[in-house]
Amino acid sequence: MEKAKENMHQHKGILGNKTELYFAMLCGVFLVAAFLIEKFSALPNWVSLTGYCVSYFFGGYFITIEASKKIIKGGFDIDFLMIAAAAGAAYIGSWAEGSLLLFLFSLGHALEHFAMNKAKKSIEALNDLSPKTALVKKEGRLKEIAINELKIGDVIVVKPNTKIAADGVIISGSSSINQAPITGESIPVDKTFITSTNNLPEFTQIDKKHIVFTGTINGDSNLEVLVLKLSKDSSVSRLIKMVSEVETQKSPTQRLTKKFEKWYVPIVIIVVFLLCFAYLVIDESFNNSLYRAITVLVAASPCALAISTPSAVLSGIARAAQKGVLIKGGKALEDLGEITTMAFDKTGTLTEGKPKLTNVIPINNFDEKELIRIVLEVESLSNHPLAKAIAKDIETKYKVEAQNKAVNVNAIQGKGIQAQYNGDSVFIGNVKLMEDKGIMVVEAITNKMKDLLDVGQTVMIVAYRSEIIGLISVMDLPRETAAKTLQQLKDIGIKHMVMLTGDHQNVGDAIANQIGLTEAKGNLLPEDKVSEVKKLINDYGKIAMVGDGVNDAPAMALSTVSIAMGAAGSDVALETADVALMSDKIENLPYLIGLSRQSKRIIKQNIFISLGVVAVLVPVTILGLTNIGLAVAFHEGSTIVVVLNALRLLRYDLN
Repeated sequence: MEKAKENMHQHKGILGNKTELYFAMLCGVFLVAAFLIEKFSALPNWVSLTGYCVSYFFGGYFITIEASKKIIKGGFDIDFLMIAAAAGAAYIGSWAEGSLLLFLFSLGHALEHFAMNKAKKSIEALNDLSPKTALVKKEGRLKEIAINELKIGDVIVVKPNTKIAADGVIISGSSSINQAPITGESIPVDKTFITSTNNLPEFTQIDKKHIVFTGTINGDSNLEVLVLKLSKDSSVSRLIKMVSEVETQKSPTQRLTKKFEKWYVPIVIIVVFLLCFAYLVIDESFNNSLYRAITVLVAASPCALAISTPSAVLSGIARAAQKGVLIKGGKALEDLGEITTMAFDKTGTLTEGKPKLTNVIPINNFDEKELIRIVLEVESLSNHPLAKAIAKDIETKYKVEAQNKAVNVNAIQGKGIQAQYNGDSVFIGNVKLMEDKGIMVVEAITNKMKDLLDVGQTVMIVAYRSEIIGLISVMDLPRETAAKTLQQLKDIGIKHMVMLTGDHQNVGDAIANQIGLTEAKGNLLPEDKVSEVKKLINDYGKIAMVGDGVNDAPAMALSTVSIAMGAAGSDVALETADVALMSDKIENLPYLIGLSRQSKRIIKQNIFISLGVVAVLVPVTILGLTNIGLAVAFHEGSTIVVVLNALRLLRYDLN
């Protein structure tokens, strides 16, 4: 981090953080004053010369400090080139041009730092998310303490319309929580208390309607929250830490330009040195050759190139952070800008991740209400997640409640469930269970089951009194926003979208057809997903893998860019993924891809501008067709243009 700051030329002088800008302005003031005295007054030369010297001091102060640091370490950079050019201009008596060079270069530096600080402040604003104190409830009394003094197990009171001070679970009260600071969600989320805190599961496993995050904003009700994470381990603290670290993770383009500068600067110095002796070859004075060399030195300095990529990368990452998206470094940002292929996990990514009851179908004219009642009575006594989902959906959809009429419930591994209802046996399960119990499954029923299986549903047979009375089916339904999201991804250039799932191929195909995927790969174990990602990389080059960042870790690690959804409460996702969507919303993906593509475009534009100006100016100055003043104006102008171009990312919107 310190190295990053050093490279950014951070200076805090006697006039505060803006000292560098003030010095640049003073350089300009004394330059103008000295120029006017020299050209339009009868005052002695030493007066204007004094003005130029003062201008040199203010313009060269910070540049000299930076250049000397690099020289001590055995390196030469752009600052050294500018000091050398200004010194040369003074040597041949071109004080005005030298002062103009230092003025524009120091002003460019100051504006560059202003732009970079603007992007960094967008990131550092995350620090303001966390409140500084919390109200702790102990022995019936409230005490205000610093949040870093909170301990796991403390109970904090959150008053209406205040920030929540810790990651935890609500144990009293209900409210609408504004989670936008962490997840980017625009609509407040309803939260309520958990009925029991005995044997609490892991934080990430608790139902999201009960948990709250540090820095989110309470609605109109009082809440009591049981602290489950220390301040330093909270989601917002980890987010701040990781976003702060991205500055040191250079993008491919940054690394390339650094390598280029490493060889380019010494070459420029050699060429400029040789041009100083051009008078030995062509008919001109030594001073003219030196002037030409200095002009070339100004024209050839890659100032704009040096800032073109870092400014765009930092602005892009800052903008993403404002939207609840953590991009961990320039490499991920740039790679995403080139990707045309994406792989998706199914469960919880493209789908809700929870099975939903889709059909209750009576057979042989059995009464539908009685069928629903039997299924509810039996399934409500089972601890199986699928049974719980079926019972919950029946209660919600059909407005009925279990009356505990079923007894002796017994799960049969791999086949289904059996119980007694009103003294008779009930079986709910697959064909194998029915066959084992001597219940005939006729062709009409198997055909109906096949129709449901073909559209991705899981089907169970219900038998009562040794006869089949109905079918029930469940399905992990696609997210409501999945189809629209995938269409948006297609519209912005994603050509191949593949689902990788451990579910049956029929289930994968059905979901893919509903939401518009290119392809679905089913029946995959975790190692099979890794193999499929390898194939995709071989076929399409760079790919992004979208999942929950936990059970897809091997496949995501192999992908070019791994994107974890719902990372706000997941330490694993924050650590392992290249990009973390803090909310659980797939609809943030088009924004992420769009921002990355725009960042890539701006980086290319900046490099074209910076190299283009150098490519034009160098031959023009070698031929002596321009002076130092014009060379400085174009050169420093290009630096300011690329910085302003990069800042456009801070206002990026997909639409």
